Amino acid sequence: MLHISKGTASAVTDLLRRCCAASVYCWLTKLNALSETQMSGYAGVLDQKNTLVPALYSIIQDPDSELLEPVCHQLFELYRSSEDCLRRFTLQFLPELLWVYLRRDRHSSGCIEALLLGIYNLEIVDKDGNGKLFSFLIPSLSKPSIYHEPSSLGSMALTEGALCQHDLIRVIYSGLHPQRETFTAQNRFEVLCFLMLCYNSLVVYMPHSSHRAVCRMSSRLCVSGFPRQQLKAWTTPCMRVLLEPQFMVQMLAAVYHAIYNGEWDAGREALDDILYRAQLELYSEPLLLGNAMKSSLPGSAPDGSQGRKVLQVEVTSSIRRISRCTITAASIRRLRWKREDADQLSREEDSSGLNDADEGFSSGASSSSQPSGVRGRKSRPSARRTSSTSLDCRAGLGSGAEARRYSILSLQEQHLPEETELLSPGKQSRSPSFNMQIISQV
Repeated sequence: MLHISKGTASAVTDLLRRCCAASVYCWLTKLNALSETQMSGYAGVLDQKNTLVPALYSIIQDPDSELLEPVCHQLFELYRSSEDCLRRFTLQFLPELLWVYLRRDRHSSGCIEALLLGIYNLEIVDKDGNGKLFSFLIPSLSKPSIYHEPSSLGSMALTEGALCQHDLIRVIYSGLHPQRETFTAQNRFEVLCFLMLCYNSLVVYMPHSSHRAVCRMSSRLCVSGFPRQQLKAWTTPCMRVLLEPQFMVQMLAAVYHAIYNGEWDAGREALDDILYRAQLELYSEPLLLGNAMKSSLPGSAPDGSQGRKVLQVEVTSSIRRISRCTITAASIRRLRWKREDADQLSREEDSSGLNDADEGFSSGASSSSQPSGVRGRKSRPSARRTSSTSLDCRAGLGSGAEARRYSILSLQEQHLPEETELLSPGKQSRSPSFNMQIISQV
């Protein structure tokens, strides 16, 4: 095993520090020589400088570096530009800047404090200098999204309250933050929480180095000054840092994204440290969110074969499926149409049944007086079946006997004249007693 003495290690560290300082100094010199028109084209070149970002981290972490103040000034100038790439380049160092600012003496980190206040004052106003009003929508389970389908949640009760809340869009507004010229004990974490909110809104664009930095910042801020710090690999003595629950919630949001995007081990360690600090401080909001995140984590790292781990989301069809038992305006119309069709069909059957009974009675009454050729033809359906249909349709008139008496009398009144007409001329009609026998058979 190779043993390195303390003197050799300090010499190597000093050499690396000088190399980082030289790289950063060259970068500052080139930026100062660029004009405003050339700055927009320089945004694409920053992503190709692989050695610049580690060098800038080294300068920010060094409390005795002479380049810290010009670096903070240049990062603020990049954030003031209109190019989104340049603004994201500055924002990727925010976790490290927050850690250095909170652990150091306030008087020794004046340039970092000025940079944080400058980013805050730029974010709370629009291009015209007016205060921004931030808003976001509260998602509703009745609307489909990439995470769920309303039909998969089961049948929802169609109550008056549910109908009132169906198309209601709930919007939460926040904003009109005041300008801050300096940090105080009252407004410090208000500003820092807002900066972490800005970072989380763009966390998908941050590189892996920024994800590692936010996990490292979360772990160190939560365990510094507590017995758990002795179990960490870094043994630099640090004082206990005061934290507020809202700031810890923002840290959890950033750590959760880092867990599923390449920082599985560091992200889980940061999550455990945040829960450890929340339990000691008895902060309910970080405890609730942190335990929910920990319970939802899989047993092993997802997509272990790939370098970048992403959160798996099952994309379902966007076609809205309506349950058959759901009561809608269309279903009510269909039900009304079915009832109307059934009523019309029953009326048509009643009219056809009466016609069949008329024809059957006339043919039965005149069959004996007609020639044999006429008697051999097929007769219409029997009057017995049509009379039963007529009785069913008139069931609402009274009892069965009354309905039968009504049908017999109606047949006598309506069809006896037709019978005399159907008899061939020169023949005499049957007696009334014979006609009543036919009617009784019907």
